[in-house]
Formats: sequence, C-alpha cells, structure tokens
Amino acid sequence: MTETVQIISPVDGKVFAERQTLDGDAIDRAVSRAKAAQRDWRLLALAERVALVDKMVDALIAMNDEITPELAWQMGRPIRYGGEKRGVEERSRHMLAIAGESLAPLMRPEQDGFVRYITREPLGVVLVIAPWNYPFLTAVNSIIPALAAGNVVLLKHASQTLLAGERFGAAARMAGLPEGVFQNLVMGHAETEKLVGSGLIEHINFTGSVEAGRRIERAAAGTFASLGLELGGKDPAYVRADANLDFAAENLVDGSFFNSGQSCCGVERIYVHEDVYDGFVDRFVGQARGWTLGDPLDPATIVGPMARGSFADHVRRQTEEAARAGASRHLNWAHERDREGSPWLAPEVLTGVNHQMSIMREESFGPVVGIMKVADDEEAVGLMNDSPYGLTASIWTDDLEAAGRIGAALETGTVFANRCDYLDPALVWTGVKDTGRGGALSEIGYHNLTQPKSFHLRRV
Repeated sequence: MTETVQIISPVDGKVFAERQTLDGDAIDRAVSRAKAAQRDWRLLALAERVALVDKMVDALIAMNDEITPELAWQMGRPIRYGGEKRGVEERSRHMLAIAGESLAPLMRPEQDGFVRYITREPLGVVLVIAPWNYPFLTAVNSIIPALAAGNVVLLKHASQTLLAGERFGAAARMAGLPEGVFQNLVMGHAETEKLVGSGLIEHINFTGSVEAGRRIERAAAGTFASLGLELGGKDPAYVRADANLDFAAENLVDGSFFNSGQSCCGVERIYVHEDVYDGFVDRFVGQARGWTLGDPLDPATIVGPMARGSFADHVRRQTEEAARAGASRHLNWAHERDREGSPWLAPEVLTGVNHQMSIMREESFGPVVGIMKVADDEEAVGLMNDSPYGLTASIWTDDLEAAGRIGAALETGTVFANRCDYLDPALVWTGVKDTGRGGALSEIGYHNLTQPKSFHLRRV
C-alpha cells in the first residue's frame, strides 16, 4: 500500500513537493538489487570504490547552488549559509582519505609458523534513516564510509527533506556507481519499521528523536542487525571566570541559534561563573539582538522559520512555562508571523531559570537558551550532568588543563573547549545516555560499518 508524502514548506505553509511511497513489493525488489550489487561491490579494489564515491561527492557538491534554495523551502534555513557544501566536503573527503588506513588489515607478528592478521569486512546492506535538520551533513557521516568499506546503502530520508534523498540518488548515478549500490527509497513509517525488522538489513543508522530510536530498536530486535543511533541532546556550556567573555558570547550565540536552534549539538543551556555572570549575560543578549528572524530566501536573513509549526509550539510551551515559573525573557521579539501553530519563531534568551523547568532539562531543539549562575566548577559539572542526554559539552576558559579535568568528569560524547556546535571528522561522533549508541566518523566510524575477520594461517 502506498501513500502520498508532502513537504509542507515553512516559508509559506504550502506544498513544496510530494512523492508516493514505495509499496512492499517495490521495497523487496530494492533489497534484492542491493544484495546482488553488494556481491561485486565488495570485491572491487578499495581504491576503485573510493574513486567512485569521491565522484559521487563531486556531483553532490556541483549541485549546491540548486540545493541551497531547496533547503530553504524544505526546512527554512536561510540561503546566506550556502547549504551544507563546506561540511559535506570536509567530512566526505576526510573519510575517503583515511579509508585505506582505517580498513587495512591488522597484522600480527608471525608466530611458530603461523601467519596471523585481522581484516575488516563489509557488513552488507546498510540502511541509513536520515534527519531533516542537516539532511546532507548528517547523511554523509554514514553513507560515504559505508560505501567506501564495501557495503551497499539504502537511504530513507526524512519526509520534510525528501528532495535531499533524490539529490544523493542523482549524485550516485552521475558518478557511475553500479546499479543497486546506492538507492534512495521513499517509505512511510510502517514500511520502514517492517524493513528494519525483516532480517535483510545488516546495519541501521538512525538519527532522530529518542522515541523514534526506541521504535527502531524494538523493530530490529532479534534480527542481530547492528545499530548506530544518534538521538536527543540538551547540550550544555560552562563559562568559567577566566573565559574571554566577548569570544564566548559571540560563539555561544551562534551555537544556540544557528539553524534556528535545530542542531543535534546546539547549545541549549549555559552555566556561568558568578564572578562574570552579569558581564556575560549583557554580552550574550547584545549579540543575540542581531539574530533577527526573516525570510530565508533573503540573503540578509540570519534566522529562518523552524521546519514545522508543531516544533515551534513545543519551544513556545517550554518558554512560557519557564516564564510563568519566574524566568526572565530578554529579547521579546514581536515578529508578525510568530504565533501559535506557526513555524516562525524568534530567538529568546532566558535567565532566572532552574532545573525544575523543562527548558533546562528536556530537549528544545529550537531558538531558545537558558542561562544559569554557578559558584564553581563542581556545581557546573553537577548541573551539566543533570540531563538524560550526553552528546557534546563545551567549556569556555583560558585554562585548557582545567578544561580537560572538567571534561573528564562530564557525561558526554564530545568535550569542547572554546568552541561548540562542530563535528571534527577526525574524531568519533558519539553520545552517551539517551543520546544514543555507536559512533560515526574517524576510523571508529569505519569499524562500526565493518566486521572483523581473523586469519590464522599455518605454514607446512
């Protein structure tokens, strides 16, 4: 059974594009094509696979001028940011550059006439379920290394950004990838869960909400498919008394409000040492006043609408609840389109917040941030860890030794000092607690997309 999926643009509330989902027979045929293609793809020399995937990246980058306004229409990101070209290229090229080293056999010393080594074997069919908030950046984290390692990929993109999946498909065709090695599938939730539980998929990589991650885990139960899950976040920042306040305020405003706060590693709560609290808040609010809401198709716009009205309403409820409990609002923008049910939501800065408020505990995924005063490092660490999530945490300080010490005590996947909201492809991208399992990027990303195989060969 098929259904029609519509992309409702946050720009004007109208249907931007619509597609029919695949029925069960079409999905079965796609899986059969994938499995047939993988038999030859895995045997292709690594250098040849890498060259073809590199051409796929070239083709994707070449479409960027068309992709940028498409993104604005699909999910509201302003065109001034130029799509996701820079990050896509940085991550993809790095992962392809380290493919040889990451996938090389692990040689062991010859012992008593035995030759011993471990190879990294592709898993088979990898299903990538990609999110709408960074529809290219997040997807390449797994698509590119999966293909380079000899797997074949089925992509199920978010309904809000279906056209991103089509762009990946076009890039694969332009690069000359063999039929079946990469396929973009338009599927509904029911078909996706059925495929996850079919036993025909060797690895599933999912980025999305915690609840959806639980559904994926339940659907995959008993199949022995491996999972990579990047789920929720409530990323904290801590501004120490020795921090460069101007630098910290400028960067933390960007980390809080870029992409309308719809970033997995966006900063949603900030703790500031009491000695510099007032000075930091003044600087932060001053910087935030420059982040005005506008038409994402206007090159001057800094903040666009959120992807959906329901997402904005969630942030409105959290903000209003905090305000009723005593929090102070510092921006109070009165944008004409900012109203209940609308995706148009202006940034907000809250002080007077505490951990009894959901704004400091539950994921907002929108343009709002709470700022709290703390007495010392110990209090900051306790509050930063007081969360069900653990993706990234940033420390703003002139003392990197202190940053390392504090970072070691934090329950998080990545520790930053004096930066935030960034993925270094040379480091593993991972999380703890409800944020998920597994890890992408770096050589560890390759290890999670391959199976070790031991060779124990005796000379006679």
